[in-house]
This record gives sequence, structure tokens and C-alpha cells, in this order.
Amino acid sequence: MSRSLEQYRKKRNFTETPEPVGRVGRAGCSRIFVVQKHEASRRHYDFRLEINGALVSWAVPKGPSMNPGDKRLAVMTEDHPLEYADFEGVIPDGQYGAGTVMVWDKGTYETQDGIPPDEQLARGKIDVVLHGKKLRGGFTLVRMGTRSTDRQKANWLLVKHHDTDADPSWDIERTEFDRSVLTGRTPKEIETGRPRTKSRLGRTSESETDATQAKRAG
Repeated sequence: MSRSLEQYRKKRNFTETPEPVGRVGRAGCSRIFVVQKHEASRRHYDFRLEINGALVSWAVPKGPSMNPGDKRLAVMTEDHPLEYADFEGVIPDGQYGAGTVMVWDKGTYETQDGIPPDEQLARGKIDVVLHGKKLRGGFTLVRMGTRSTDRQKANWLLVKHHDTDADPSWDIERTEFDRSVLTGRTPKEIETGRPRTKSRLGRTSESETDATQAKRAG
């Protein structure tokens, strides 16, 4: 099943929004997942899985949970380009999805039962193991109700597996969770244009390097 970015592009004016136009890519050896905290008109978390060269996406109003007792509503949205996994910034007022976007978590994933993710998506149940900084271990996405002809109107549930990574005390509102794994910034710091601090790999950012070099030169 091929992916399409037609709906993604129809909803956006790329002369106004900093979001990437992107393209459908080729499947790699490893698949990425990303969760972006989106301070839009209503705060939510966008959960995205790389499937067939695009990011298949769900809006999760309460955000993902490491507590298996939490069943999170996940509303399927349009596919996004792979480049979106590194998008962090402010979508201007008047544009679709206006608000601040933060890369809340990012990593790789694998299917738990060996069935390709596109086949799992088609059947309406996706079992994956996430290797992120905040989300780890097994998760299931399951479609609710009857199959809709418009998959973007389909409601799913996102549930953590009972495994060694499960955390019954999970609270997504913890202060330490409210920083980007890509830049180390909070949503407010992204909104105000504060320079990047730490990259997701823990390397010093360009702004920090420039500042250090200037200090040494002085």
C-alpha cells in the first residue's frame, strides 16, 4: 500500500508555514516513530509511525502513556512526510494547525509479531515495540468500531503493553517530560525563539558552539 501526501499538502500554504513540503521516501532498514506535542487551539500529541515512506499519524488528545491501565483515544489524521519528524517550530496564526510544535519523543520501532506495519494498519491493529527516550516497550494501536471508508475519521485506541517498561505511576505532566528530545527546549522557549540547547544525540548545538568559540577568542 503506497502512501500519499496529497491531503497534507492541500491543507497547508507553504509560503506561510515553516512546515516541510516533503516527499514520500523509501523504506529503510529501521523505521522511525515520533511524538510531537502540539500547542494548537487544543493541546494534543501527534503520534507518528513511519510506514511505506511516510509518517502515518494519529492525534492523541491526552498524550501517550506508559501506564497499561490508560487507554488513549487516537484520532487518525493525514499522512505526513518523513521530514516532519524533525520539525519543531511555530505554525503561524491563520494556518492549518496554528500553534507551537515540539518534538516530544523520537526513536525507532519494530513490529512485535513480524507482520509488516502496512499489513497491520490495513487490518486495524498495530503491535509495535518503541525504542524512544520517553516511550519504550510494547504498544498497541487498535481501530474502534467498523471500518470507515474515510480512514481519517477513524478513532483508534493507543495502549501500553504489560511489560518491564510499564509505569503505573506515569504522568505526562511531569516537568522533566516537557522538553524537546531534539533541542532541549520547552514549548514556551520554542515559541519565543530561544536557540537550541542540546541535540537529541546530546551533542552541543551550533549556537552553543559559536558562543564557546567567541568566548575563547575574546
